[in-house]
Amino acid sequence: MRRRRFDQINVVPFIDIVLVLLVIVLATATFITKNEVPIDLPKSGSSSKIPPKSIQITIDKKGEYFWKKDKISIEEIKKRLANLDPKKDLITLNADQKSQFQKFVTIIDILKRKGFEKISIVTVE
Repeated sequence: MRRRRFDQINVVPFIDIVLVLLVIVLATATFITKNEVPIDLPKSGSSSKIPPKSIQITIDKKGEYFWKKDKISIEEIKKRLANLDPKKDLITLNADQKSQFQKFVTIIDILKRKGFEKISIVTVE
């Protein structure tokens, strides 16, 4: 029996394994939720993970404000932001793509006036 030279790699089993792993990841990823408030996030070309200790402010498609998952008024947001440290605390903004842009600008304006430096805007790739 002659031995053949090993000059090629059969990649078909590797492709099969990768496809199975891809199916598993896609099947489990659909069960992970990002927000407690149901919103349809705008799309973006870049993304990064949300830090776990950020303060989340959400604007739903009706234009209502939420602090984490509690419905809140704009005046109450101002009061709560006054208790935070603008240099250290991270504010994460979630805005439904169908919400009024003015609602988003209002929040950004409040954060700017209070001197917040760490502001993150959540989008979907």
